[in-house]
Amino acid sequence: MSLATTPDAVPAVEVSGLSHSFGDSRALDRVNLTIPRGGVYAVLGPNGAGKTTLIRVLATLLRPDSGTVRVLGHDVVADGPAVRRRISLTAQFASMDEDLTAEENLVLLARLRGWSWASARRRSGELLAAFDLGKEARRSAGTFSGGMRRRLDIAASLVHTPDLLFLDEPTTGLDPRSRSEVWDLLRAAVCQGATVLLTTQYLDEADQLAARIAVIDHGTVIAEGTRAELKASVGSGRLRVRLADPQQRRDAVGLLAAAVGTTPVLDGDPTSVAVRMPQSAGNATLREVNLALTRLDHAGVAVSDFSYAQASLDEVFLALTSRAAATEQETAV
Repeated sequence: MSLATTPDAVPAVEVSGLSHSFGDSRALDRVNLTIPRGGVYAVLGPNGAGKTTLIRVLATLLRPDSGTVRVLGHDVVADGPAVRRRISLTAQFASMDEDLTAEENLVLLARLRGWSWASARRRSGELLAAFDLGKEARRSAGTFSGGMRRRLDIAASLVHTPDLLFLDEPTTGLDPRSRSEVWDLLRAAVCQGATVLLTTQYLDEADQLAARIAVIDHGTVIAEGTRAELKASVGSGRLRVRLADPQQRRDAVGLLAAAVGTTPVLDGDPTSVAVRMPQSAGNATLREVNLALTRLDHAGVAVSDFSYAQASLDEVFLALTSRAAATEQETAV
């Protein structure tokens, strides 16, 4: 279940016309984005899409070439120190000192923020216990597994409770159990009042956590909305029928194409036919499903079972990025 947002007068992030280049390579191209306060907001995109560059600009690590960027009401260029006081960043790669113990790493970060020794040790103990690392407090970070290092990294981001937590692909390379543990930690951070901006290549991660999602490709935001809105943008869903007689597959393909108006998809199962339903409002999709099944029945095509499912985020992602690539090729021509 995704984590819903909490309305606030000042958005967590306001981006208008943001562009940034590295030499001749444009990493961000006139990005416009508004991220509300509260909950998890996910940014999806393939490798090289501009996700990390966006995070680095928002975290004041890169200066934008053009456009305006405000984080928690503060301009990232004119008022960078005010932004940094209210955010935390966990980058793609572990940033802990591997020669220090887990406890020493957290105490060091707390001391750098001006905490007393007693307060730093107390906060370190609280975080290590909360992240199930209490028994490993005296072990050097260099001996930790990937999942343990990631948990320690996120704990370090929460030494002080940030208003906005940036997580750049936090679960890359983790096993399923470690990923699930990180998800639980993010949910806990949101419950404590933080807003989380998450970049990820894992579609199921965004599906599990995010209330709203932006898809970025070639430095441009190509889609933004709730999961339901994004799924609806590529069609209402997919009807899959399983035929009692595989010899009727060709008839089923023709009937479904005529009923729905889209080309059915065939896989290795000779009894299976799937067809993407057109985008419709309200109960129209259910009527179209019923019409398609009725046409098969009237034509004597026996269906042993059928299923209807909304588009997955994987399908949304592939459809949107393929559409963007096609548009780019047309523009180049």
